[in-house]
Amino acid sequence: MSSKRISPQLWALCALLAAECALVAAATVYLIVELLVATPDSYESAIALTVLAAIAAVWLGFITVNAFRGRPWIRGAAIVWQVLQIAVAVGAFQGAFSQPDVGWLLLLPSIAVIVLLFTKPVLAATTRRETSE
Repeated sequence: MSSKRISPQLWALCALLAAECALVAAATVYLIVELLVATPDSYESAIALTVLAAIAAVWLGFITVNAFRGRPWIRGAAIVWQVLQIAVAVGAFQGAFSQPDVGWLLLLPSIAVIVLLFTKPVLAATTRRETSE
């Protein structure tokens, strides 16, 4: 990837992935602070949620860095994350404590990432190249 120009679509994809990573990392920091200053109903659940958020932040960071490098596997990994995020967004639209604004903030970037993953420049940048030896 270093010898080629990065397309605007790949830049947009990486920017969205980086923003998602930053927000999940911020949520992780918030959960850590809450764990230290508040008394949760269940310490086990609070710790498990914090660990899962931290793992998600690291994984999104790993996806973002490798998207810049044009690795082919990032398409599948990014789609998995977007589907999970869409599931949370759908949940935010429903129920007695629905938060439609949160739902839209999760849904719109997910749709944008999925669309960007299937644009020709992103597919070209993240397609495995055969090397002749």
